[in-house]
Amino acid sequence: MHELALARSLIEIVDEYAAERHVTHIKQINVRLGEMSAMTRALHFCFSSVAEGTSCEGAILNIEIIPLTVYCGKCDAIKAPSGRYSFRCLDCGMPAHKVITGREMQLASLELFKTEEAFPTPPNVQQSLRLESI
Repeated sequence: MHELALARSLIEIVDEYAAERHVTHIKQINVRLGEMSAMTRALHFCFSSVAEGTSCEGAILNIEIIPLTVYCGKCDAIKAPSGRYSFRCLDCGMPAHKVITGREMQLASLELFKTEEAFPTPPNVQQSLRLESI
């Protein structure tokens, strides 16, 4: 289960980042995955169960898919290949085996909760605080 290990690693990285900044809850995690990784669905599927009990529990996981592009030496250009597993230039038909994009796995950004957002004060506590200050 490669995607399970990926989800665990992602959550460990985010947890460590959050702990360094004294943040207890993450609102959103933005990840960039290359088209060749083929793990988008699997990562979404296992993320919430792996996130239980961590700062990522309840976080929204956004995955941006990066398209596959290759370099064609004959055309001296970066292009989309003729197919996902056929690395040929669409224009000249020559093999284009140097992958430029499409293999990425990047933690792009995080959105953190402010303390008061993560732990809002219940309405009855707010009322009693107002009464005490009068």
